Order: sequence, then structure tokens, then C-alpha cells
Amino acid sequence: MNHDDYDDKYIIEVLRDAKTVAMVGASANWNRPSFFAMKYMQQKGFRVIPVNPGVAGKEILGEMTVASLDEIEDPIDMVDIFRNSEAAGQITDDAIKAGAKIVWMQLGVRNDEAAKRAEDAGLRVVMNRCPKIEYARLYGELSWHGINSHVITSKRRKQA
Repeated sequence: MNHDDYDDKYIIEVLRDAKTVAMVGASANWNRPSFFAMKYMQQKGFRVIPVNPGVAGKEILGEMTVASLDEIEDPIDMVDIFRNSEAAGQITDDAIKAGAKIVWMQLGVRNDEAAKRAEDAGLRVVMNRCPKIEYARLYGELSWHGINSHVITSKRRKQA
């Protein structure tokens, strides 16, 4: 697998096959990226189980937070990692042990050794991407905000 460039079909299949997501590093703080991602994914029909030992036993967006993946009793389709690249190694090993089918490492998170272990165990892996952003991009929601419309751009206009 080329983890520098994912085919859209691959990402679509991963998102389609993920119904239950364990979000490691989920935050109860409304202005943290993991909170936004969790809320968005819930609104799109995913069940997102927050994993964070600092707030275990408390609810985040209606779901009880657990301290670790091994506390989740339901089958896990995807583990979404909101931790640093080094921590992603152990979390990936825990995801393999928990029987997850997919390991997704968030923007800025990449651990090639962990990805290889996961793939060798039969899991699909996505690194340095956000499922919220990918879902919106692939299902046409980014265009609601002018992105991909060729109307709004970050590029400077060429001077005439």
C-alpha cells in the first residue's frame, strides 16, 4: 500500500465498511478537533466510541468514554487515532488485539512500522488523513463551503 497517495475508491471503501469507530484521544472539549470530528461522524451515521483515560466514565456527545480499546465490548470496525505518531504504534497493536478491521491515523500522524504490523494482520490502514475531511470531500459536502467549486481559492490571482 502506498501511504503517500490513497486512491479515492480505497478511502470510500474504508468509510463504507466502518460503522463503529473507536476514537482514541477523543476530547470532551468542544473546541478540539477530535470533538468536531466525532460530532460530524455521528451525524453521518457512525457510532463513535470515545477512548480517553482522562475522562473515562464520562459521556462525550452521548457516548460513554472508556479508558482503553480493551474495554469496548462491541465489535470495532475502525480505530481513529488522535494521538502522536509514536503513540500510534501501541494503539495500532491494541487495535489488532481488539479485532478492529481498520486503523486510521489522523492528520500529522504517521507510523509506517505500525502500519506494516496492521497490514500483516489483515487490517486496512490510512495515515495522515482525517475521516471527517475525507468523507466531506468524497461525498460532495466540501463544495457547500465553496471548496472545489473554483470560486474560493487560496491561490493568488494572476495579475493582468
